[in-house]
Amino acid sequence: MKRLIAISLAAVLLAGFMAGCQSSPPPSTASTPALKVGMITDTGTIDDRSFNQGTWEGIQRAKADFGVDIQYVKPAGDTPTDYIAAITDLIDTGYTLIICPGFKFESAIFEMQDKHTDIQFAILDGVPNNGNYDAYEEKIGSNSLSIMFAEQESGFLAGVASALKVQSGKLGFIGGMAVPAVQRFNWGYQRGVKYANENYDTTCEMDNQDIVYQGTFNDIPAGTQLAATMYDRGVKVVFAAAGSVGIGVINEATERRRTGADVWAVGVDGDQYNEGLNASKDASSVLTSAMKAVDVAAYDTVKASLDGKFPGGEQQIFNAKNNGVKLPDENPNLSQEIIDKVNEVFNKIKDGSLVVPDNSDGVYEPAQ
Repeated sequence: MKRLIAISLAAVLLAGFMAGCQSSPPPSTASTPALKVGMITDTGTIDDRSFNQGTWEGIQRAKADFGVDIQYVKPAGDTPTDYIAAITDLIDTGYTLIICPGFKFESAIFEMQDKHTDIQFAILDGVPNNGNYDAYEEKIGSNSLSIMFAEQESGFLAGVASALKVQSGKLGFIGGMAVPAVQRFNWGYQRGVKYANENYDTTCEMDNQDIVYQGTFNDIPAGTQLAATMYDRGVKVVFAAAGSVGIGVINEATERRRTGADVWAVGVDGDQYNEGLNASKDASSVLTSAMKAVDVAAYDTVKASLDGKFPGGEQQIFNAKNNGVKLPDENPNLSQEIIDKVNEVFNKIKDGSLVVPDNSDGVYEPAQ
């Protein structure tokens, strides 16, 4: 009888335990994303192998590390109205951190940051403003972050490397639109070439005939044609800070090297070495790249938001001091001697003993 009572009691306890388990929902097998991160592309596409792509790659890395939900939107056009519509679409679908790469988003974010104070906005290469240059107003809202880069510093390093590589002859620059970030690349590159001439006995030349702003960031054939014209004039290296226009420059350099010409392209924003690979994949026409850590900026912004430390109301500067601008860690087309000299220059910029101006004083502007 005691054995029967014990068995019955155990059965009752087990039934109660099972009932208790059933009263609570089973643990979820799918983790709920901690954050929804949206990005809107600037002029060009998500695979422009430059500014858009670099930003998106940083966001993708954040997804891999933190499990955030991500989405990008290509707007219908490139006006503030188009950008506001794209931002609205992301907000309406639950995205609470919106990252916008490019100065063209300035007036859109200026307007939206006050309308949607519960949304976090980050703009790369820009400061939110009203777009009215007669009554100009800037405002980085408490829910917004402005991230800028010292493009003149990475342009300077690329100029030093280019001059050291070819030693003498003509060098050129092709920009996309003549906006401040692109201009700083140009000014820095020219000053880097001049620095190499003065300190490393190179004799390279730059003049306004070989400095061009194409006017867009997405016209690949135009980049090809502009580069062909420069190479035909005897230019040995063309630095392209022009988004997809720069892909046209790299394509032209790659084709010319295939036929034996000793010409080079310099990439921008990210490491574009692979864009210049030949058919055998064993050599590239890209000498080096003037990099700005847009991927790191995007990644760090997502992490800060997740950690509850989004730096709203601030402007961050990515420069040599914080490794926000540099040349690639690996430069197969540069000798160790050149790399050592470029690193020497980088360290001088980093410690402040060499200052690269962010203005056009004493440098060439495009020929009219």
